Amino acid sequence: MNGRDLITATMRELERVKVIEAVIEGRLRCFQAAERLDLCERQISRLCRRYEADGPAGLVSGKRGKPSNRELPIDLRAQAMALVRERYADFGPTLACEKLAECHGIRLARETVRRWMRDAGLWVPRRQRTPKIHQPRARRACLGELVQIDGSDHPWFEDRAPACTLLVYVDDATSQIMALHFTATESTFGYFEATRAYLERYGKPVAFYSDRASVFRPTYSRNGARGVTQFGRAMYELNIDTFCANSSPAKGRVERAHLTLQDRLVKELRLRGIQTMEAANAYAAAFKAAYNARFAKPPRSTFDAHRPLRDDEDLDAILTWRVQRKVSDSLTVLNDLTIYLLEETEASRKLIGHYIDVWEYPDGRIELRADGVALPYLPYDKLAEIDQGAVVEHKRLGHALQVAQAMQAQRDNRRVSGSPSRTNRGAAVRKPAALPGTKKPRAFTQADLNETILQLATQHTKQLKPASKPGRRSARAH
Repeated sequence: MNGRDLITATMRELERVKVIEAVIEGRLRCFQAAERLDLCERQISRLCRRYEADGPAGLVSGKRGKPSNRELPIDLRAQAMALVRERYADFGPTLACEKLAECHGIRLARETVRRWMRDAGLWVPRRQRTPKIHQPRARRACLGELVQIDGSDHPWFEDRAPACTLLVYVDDATSQIMALHFTATESTFGYFEATRAYLERYGKPVAFYSDRASVFRPTYSRNGARGVTQFGRAMYELNIDTFCANSSPAKGRVERAHLTLQDRLVKELRLRGIQTMEAANAYAAAFKAAYNARFAKPPRSTFDAHRPLRDDEDLDAILTWRVQRKVSDSLTVLNDLTIYLLEETEASRKLIGHYIDVWEYPDGRIELRADGVALPYLPYDKLAEIDQGAVVEHKRLGHALQVAQAMQAQRDNRRVSGSPSRTNRGAAVRKPAALPGTKKPRAFTQADLNETILQLATQHTKQLKPASKPGRRSARAH
């Protein structure tokens, strides 16, 4: 075996040479060599004869340098790559493989297409691509020119209270915290409350910079055009621009502030024994002043870009949830699983079949408006308790599950401990026995609940079962 063969030989072939040499020299038996190389003894005998005839070169695989018996035809590869280069040059291997089978009847394995496209230079593996360079963006020049906003869902009160969300407003030019607002979830009304406090304190900034949550960017489109969220509509009426960041590092000022707040603010709340959102919002002003004195940067320009609110800008009317609903023939309006009855007047009769505006305020008030005039109505709360197919943002899913569990437990307790008339006149719920050595009853467990439900279901089935009577009808029933 010459030097070139040694270079190209694999470790497995080198091991084979050593074993066969040991067999020929008598240092190893055939069955031992067969076990070591995972071959049969007859194959070991063949390899020994090849080694004696041709030396180490006789042990080299005869398939080396030859195409595989399973290799696809060269014409098929040329045809597939010609189609990919002509029509699917910017396609990924998976999609290109699907289109070749769907449009041209060329069925290939996805990895085969991937290898061919890589060899032809039509696709570069992700690991070999040049990494994108994200250069740092310079701060804005003035205060109020760009304000980054975001919410942080975190156990701010540790184990003293459930987790909640902190809405943070950070100025891009100075890294100054402009607003802190504790709320249950990162919702539109939560941002309305925080934004109202911001506007009343500083005025209107030039723009808000946020992430792509559904509060700021709609997740649906109509006729190819993306709609407008309630927050975006309110900011448009206030003449404040809104921009969404393409990535979290793009709004790094507020993301960096989250890390500091989740450390310092949590400990400050612990030292003061604060465990409610109301008390935390009252303390937020003092913490904000201390934070800005420690971490805020001076702006490059002393100009303040905030604008005062105009006299015609009513925040009570602007910061509302507005939807349009159609008036039915019976002068009713359905919104959010609640039916509203309009007063029967000449003006309301003219609204049948037309759409009116439904305004919901942050405090829960509902107004039905037509041409800017509030209409008198009576709520007919028939479907309010039914929550069918509610759309929940991924950031609010944890809170929504907690609310669902609490409501389910409340409904289960109401059903189990209801009056006999509401439980089909069944037996009263068996109270749990007292714990040994105590006078207090033990907690009502899930096993007790399941047993009680089974008893009630059995009694209900017995009541519904008709008594058997002789006759044709009972015989047909059986």
